[in-house]
Amino acid sequence: MKKVVRLGAGSGFWGDAMDPAVELLERGELDYLCFDFLAELTMALLQRQKLKNPQMGYVPDAVTYMNAMLKTARDRGTKLISNGGGVNPRAAAERIAEGARAAGLQGTRIALVEGDDLLHKLDDLIAQRVPMVNMDTGDSDFAAIRSRVVSANVYTDSTGIVEGLAGGADVVIAGRVSDNAVYVGPLAHEFGWARDAAHVNRFASAVTLGHIVECAAACTGGMSSRFAEMPNMGRVGFPIVEFSADGSAEVTKLAGTGGRVDLFTIKEHLVYEIADPRSYLMPDAVADFTSLKLEQAGEDRVRVSGITGRPAPDMLKLVVGYQDGWIGESMAFFPWPNAFDRAVKARQTMLERFERMGLEASQVHFDFIGVNMLHGPGAPKPDPAVANQLPEVGLRCAVRTRTAEEADKVRRAGSHLWIMGPGGTSFGTPMKPRPVISLWPTLIPRSFVEQKTEILVS
Repeated sequence: MKKVVRLGAGSGFWGDAMDPAVELLERGELDYLCFDFLAELTMALLQRQKLKNPQMGYVPDAVTYMNAMLKTARDRGTKLISNGGGVNPRAAAERIAEGARAAGLQGTRIALVEGDDLLHKLDDLIAQRVPMVNMDTGDSDFAAIRSRVVSANVYTDSTGIVEGLAGGADVVIAGRVSDNAVYVGPLAHEFGWARDAAHVNRFASAVTLGHIVECAAACTGGMSSRFAEMPNMGRVGFPIVEFSADGSAEVTKLAGTGGRVDLFTIKEHLVYEIADPRSYLMPDAVADFTSLKLEQAGEDRVRVSGITGRPAPDMLKLVVGYQDGWIGESMAFFPWPNAFDRAVKARQTMLERFERMGLEASQVHFDFIGVNMLHGPGAPKPDPAVANQLPEVGLRCAVRTRTAEEADKVRRAGSHLWIMGPGGTSFGTPMKPRPVISLWPTLIPRSFVEQKTEILVS
């Protein structure tokens, strides 16, 4: 058993930069390079892709990254772990196997982890009277959206990842495991943790460290309240975790890379997207963030220790995506002088066009870009005398409708401003209507979830 396991954070989201991950792989002397690609809405978007093409439904970056890095990873003995399988881990694993064969890397072992997709089990859950209460709204009428459901994925633990690594996998590609499971799995495998009372704090520590680094550059200076102090963020270094057998760890990054690792960058991400810091509920364990101790252990190096927690919860989070209407959107920009007055006039003109066109909408929303777009109702009421001195003001209109045909009226009304609107108005390309996918998060018993792991060999 290793005394220290080195894990690198290769991605924090679908679309993250690849070059810091490549740099980690080449210089980091890593045991594992771990990639988090998923957000809650991502699964619904990927399910829509899969419905159009059964060979899709995975995060394209997951395949591109794995195939680009596989030879270097094999040469250095680094294993690649990813949740980029989305709603189709099998197709992703097959594409990676094809890439390995094309690169002459025969014998590469790719583990695919399935079991998080419960779309086919929804009616069984309903039949067994699982409450399916919306965690955000308290709404219990799941039947009202059942016919519009497009995805249903449960946050699973690292069990399948551990099984894949035990099977000798060089690459593990999973679906909706929890974000930190891509880090917990390698640690549980390397240290041989059993899922018993003796190892609860070890799992809680792995969950905590996974949470700290799962968004990659977010703990090396990204999104920091001290953004002005962060050096060379365009060349930022992604984090490395050096995890010890006793459950303590040090977070660092490669020398010479941009960004920073200090007590505050770690603290800033530790409190990111959490509710009760004493009870960070994850499928592998419940971590108590108030138990840990942070120490600056050197330049760009923070030690994390003392983490405690509780056993994994009996209930798991299921996120259901469902079709919820359409959005029509338009955008235009107006120049000085009197830019704000021009935008106000354009809003009035669009509302009159909506009335003439008989628009049927549940919501009509306008933002004045440069005035109140980010702060919305929290922005102070604009003083026209001040706002009219701005060099330019934009007007964004977003409308929620039941059908694509109604949403398209917004595009048309926006284009009417080309001649009906104030002089000097500037436009981008008219935007096509897009479907709205809303989320219904709920809790279900763990007993409904069964992970399956299979090894493909290139």
